[in-house]
Amino acid sequence: MKLLIVESPSKAKTIEKYLGGEYTVRASVGHIRDLPKSNKKAVDIENGFVPTYEISKGKEKVISEIKSLGKKATEIILATDPDREGEAIAWHVKEACGLKNSKRAVFYEITKEAIIEALKHPREIDMNLKEAQEARRVLDRLVGYDLSGIIWKKVRYGLSAGRVQSPALRIIMEREREIRAFIPVKYFNIAAELETVGKLKESKKYKLVFDCELEPGINPELKEAEAKDLTQKIINEGKTGDWYIKEIKESNVKSSPKPPFTTSTLQQTASSRLGFAPKKTMMIAQKLYEKGFITYMRTDSTNLAVSAISEISELVIKKYGKEYLEARVFKAKSKNAQEAHEAVRPTHPSTTSVGANPDEKRLYDLIWSRTMASQMSDAKLLRTKIITNLKDAKDYPNFSVNGSVILFDGWLKVDPDGKSEDINLPKLTTGDTLNLMTINSIEKETTPPNRYSEASLIKELEKRDIGRPSTYASIISTIEERGYVDKANKTLYPTDTGEVVSDFLETNFAKYISDDFTKGMEDELDEVANGNLTYKKLLTDFYKPFQKEVKEKDKIEKSNNLGEAPEDMLCPLCGSKMIIKLSKSGKFYSCSRFPDCAGARTIDGEILEGPKDTGKICPKCGKGKLVERSGRYGKFVACSNYPKCKHIEQSEEEKQKKNTGIKCNKCETGYIEERRGRFGIFYSCSNYPDCKLAIKAKPTGNYCNLCGELMMEGTKTIPERCSSKSCPNHNPHKIEK
Repeated sequence: MKLLIVESPSKAKTIEKYLGGEYTVRASVGHIRDLPKSNKKAVDIENGFVPTYEISKGKEKVISEIKSLGKKATEIILATDPDREGEAIAWHVKEACGLKNSKRAVFYEITKEAIIEALKHPREIDMNLKEAQEARRVLDRLVGYDLSGIIWKKVRYGLSAGRVQSPALRIIMEREREIRAFIPVKYFNIAAELETVGKLKESKKYKLVFDCELEPGINPELKEAEAKDLTQKIINEGKTGDWYIKEIKESNVKSSPKPPFTTSTLQQTASSRLGFAPKKTMMIAQKLYEKGFITYMRTDSTNLAVSAISEISELVIKKYGKEYLEARVFKAKSKNAQEAHEAVRPTHPSTTSVGANPDEKRLYDLIWSRTMASQMSDAKLLRTKIITNLKDAKDYPNFSVNGSVILFDGWLKVDPDGKSEDINLPKLTTGDTLNLMTINSIEKETTPPNRYSEASLIKELEKRDIGRPSTYASIISTIEERGYVDKANKTLYPTDTGEVVSDFLETNFAKYISDDFTKGMEDELDEVANGNLTYKKLLTDFYKPFQKEVKEKDKIEKSNNLGEAPEDMLCPLCGSKMIIKLSKSGKFYSCSRFPDCAGARTIDGEILEGPKDTGKICPKCGKGKLVERSGRYGKFVACSNYPKCKHIEQSEEEKQKKNTGIKCNKCETGYIEERRGRFGIFYSCSNYPDCKLAIKAKPTGNYCNLCGELMMEGTKTIPERCSSKSCPNHNPHKIEK
């Protein structure tokens, strides 16, 4: 019997089918060992940063089975993921299960051909890769533990910091300070709607909106009153003058396709086009990979295998014609990109659509179209700029409109969303007369730089070489889950807690959360992976000065006073001055006489009351009292014995707020109410867990005419859709009319 060990059960099933009983395939189900939670036990610093591992919870059965099978096996292959993490998992499986004669096999796609080829060339575990992963894990633990510890002491209990998450938070805060410091300038945008004049009765007329190339006020030397006067002068002259086509500028341009996806660009594009959070994108991509539909999804390479290019080329010619084919080779931007790896691509490009659910299908379609487009001809466009002005105008500014016409669609044939929206312009001639329909101005203000979205933050992290493609999703989800940033309409906002933590770290540990330091550490980890730097030297060189600085900062005063409250914001209990402090829910005003006086207000000035006794006993521990508290998401009821007892439930007030008043159509006794889960707000039955009805969006109170399930709110273009994913009305825009 031959034994093959992978990470995922679904991957194991897929591979076992391909190998036809030649191998018994088992899954480690991810990591089987990890550092213990206690830092004292985790790393032996004195003896060379030796990590101590313990069996992960629930993995005893997995280890026992692999051990048993390993004793019977004539050949043992460790085929975990083809990266540092996978290399480390392979080593842990070997060590924990006592697999002495095991070999390592690596493949980047789960296809029969790739797996059989990989099994022909087994190797030993790459200890450099394993040590690079181990160094990262130990490094993150030491930094996180020490920094978090001092934040607990000096700011507030329960806060955390990390080697990579803290620089990411700093970047968000830097942008927030830019926005706060930004001083807007008023200016005027002038637009003229002009109509073409038909030379013959049957000639078609076109209405076009031309923008003035002068925007009064943009120039800071021009005062607001002067800008207003100039704007009005332009409008007055525009109303009385005769308009004509002054100039037409045309240029033939080419638009080249983008390279195939790396992990980073896949996360960015899935976020902007599909609205997927990076974490969601990686989860779906993992499933597609394990099912054998795409190549390995953690990569910074834009390479395509020669066989893949050949298959794509044949498909392009077959589907679209020879004129659409242009085989290309792309070079990765990252200096540390592993060119031996491939980009994220379909394993079989001829398979145009796969997926067990709509999300999988949408992500696969995105990967397929980007891959196909990368090997296709340039799109050819005619870019046009039409300039208009008044006849006999002296110093009157030009008005213009830009647009383009697709002469040859090329790669846009498969990826039309890759092109920016352009106006299609009519064929006009220099000197043509135009009739003025309207001319007016809009008062605007210059805007500060945009806050980061998840997609733009990933782009920025990649640009600064902070983290690696495989870590971007976890970095963002960490700072969101820790309550350091909030997300609204794809935009990341720093919370009060995030701001305080970032300010503290920037003031006291600026070096360790700087771009240069974080980038330098990533480079050194790469050196460990390449065998040019030892595990022990990396950690020794880093930890001694770091530990010294942490000890020095232990002497600083506690930062529980974040500044003075406004003078009119007085304590509601004693009338004393108030100061700003930080709680789990964010900033609040506390009486300066605390703890002698417990007076407090919200940052909006509302009086904060202490916990209210509900008169009920906790149903979980039977000892504590149930008290009503105020938290980040409103009022809630909790046990007075917290943290020993962590019983929590909604307050009656919040229940009323979140109850939609719509009856559950499954149990017919409960009502649909708003809830908050791991992935945000959703709606479920008030009788949960007895009734498990749950839907993604707020119900409208209507029922589907096709399946009878509840209808829920949709989007601007699709105001209402069925809550059942299996119903065609879930995607009514796709129903053939």
